[in-house]
Amino acid sequence: MSKTGAREHLRRLPSVDALLQTEAIRDAVERYPRRLVLESIRHTLDSVRKRLLEDHEAFHERDLDVSGLIESIMERLDALSSFTLRDAVNATGIIIHTNLGRSLLPREAIERLQLICGEYNNLEYDLETGERGSRYVHAESILRELTGAESALVVNNNAGAVFLVLNTLAMGREVVISRGQLVEIGGSFRIPDVMNSSGAMLKEIGCTNRTHPRDYESAINERTALLMKVHTSNYRITGFTAEVSLEDMVAIGRDRGIPVIEDLGSGSFIDLSRFGLPGEPTVQDTIRKGADIVTFSGDKLLGGPQAGIILGKKDLVERCKKNPITRALRVDKMSLAALEATLRLYRDERVAVERIPTLRMLVTPSGVLKERAEALASLIRVNDAGNLLHTEVKTGFSQVGGGSLPTLNLPTYVVAVGGSGIAAQGIEKCLRKNEPPIIGRIESDHFLLDVRTLLPEHFEVIQTAFCRFIEALQGGTA
Repeated sequence: MSKTGAREHLRRLPSVDALLQTEAIRDAVERYPRRLVLESIRHTLDSVRKRLLEDHEAFHERDLDVSGLIESIMERLDALSSFTLRDAVNATGIIIHTNLGRSLLPREAIERLQLICGEYNNLEYDLETGERGSRYVHAESILRELTGAESALVVNNNAGAVFLVLNTLAMGREVVISRGQLVEIGGSFRIPDVMNSSGAMLKEIGCTNRTHPRDYESAINERTALLMKVHTSNYRITGFTAEVSLEDMVAIGRDRGIPVIEDLGSGSFIDLSRFGLPGEPTVQDTIRKGADIVTFSGDKLLGGPQAGIILGKKDLVERCKKNPITRALRVDKMSLAALEATLRLYRDERVAVERIPTLRMLVTPSGVLKERAEALASLIRVNDAGNLLHTEVKTGFSQVGGGSLPTLNLPTYVVAVGGSGIAAQGIEKCLRKNEPPIIGRIESDHFLLDVRTLLPEHFEVIQTAFCRFIEALQGGTA
């Protein structure tokens, strides 16, 4: 087609007004805001014009078909009307999946969110005095009760918590830290960069694999503000290693009058070794061992909402509260409501493990996982009368995720789906495009569904999605 012919075709494109008069678009105007309908029409027409002018040799008469244009308009309209933040089915087996929203909230936290967000509340109102209050009191008492800390402060995330502590207590002064603890976690959160941005000065000591008490002692001078310990939650150094215990650091700090801060990262409230998992330092133990300040996340092993929690000596935490930067990092009513509801479950460890999804998924017995996998495989096979798919239950490994327990592979059971001439990537794409999206993983040309991270209501969703996929295979459209 010549450029002249392309321009002739352009004149045949229906106008916006003409498309608005079609029955399908009139119906759309009744269901969607008119502004979105107009945007979808104009976007579709502009796309056709651009394609025709830039690649007119590949243009076909069907590109001018009104029914095809309307189909494109409706697809664009659906995309504009859809939420970008959507619910998804996590079949990856990664419990604290950062890309999929990290920890699921317990039912109690969700109910509390509905109440607090649907009503006015006393976020910054003191009901005793009738005067303005502080939002930071709402989770402080339960945190102090559970951990034994003198004081507590909640900010928007743990990176903010670390930054605030360093800026408040060490701006313009040195913070001593072992070279082996200068970690980087997801999203390019790097301890040296956070320290530099806070105004504190990094004082590296020891070697990557070995640090000794004498390294801390010799590094302390008149410029030293803090001794810092960072829990290497997202990696491990093994072999010829040496690390200074928190107790020894506290003893050095007390002797020299230097506060000790530990960033725990994940912040576990329960001794996981009781469930056959690798032991993680708990928040309570860290406080008992004498750390002056402890920081950790709310949405990792704690199993609550995104938050950064600062615990420790009252005078140091109070200084953090008074820092003007605290306002930029302040936590909102939704996070406070969900956090307080989650923390209250920890008053009884058995209740916490049963009702907090992150903990429940961590300790689910192997036998239960096997039963779930067999049930899910059966549901998928029900709609596969022609045996187009090969569906079987296999053993595998789940991960904790979120930088927590990085070396731990949790034995699990997965449902592996494949088939002769059926690419695992095709299955993955089909399920990812489902509503809601189903996110799994691919191994050895099979699509895997790890049942550890599935909720009971997800089984029917997955069955329906595979039913559609099988119909597409039968129709030759998959």
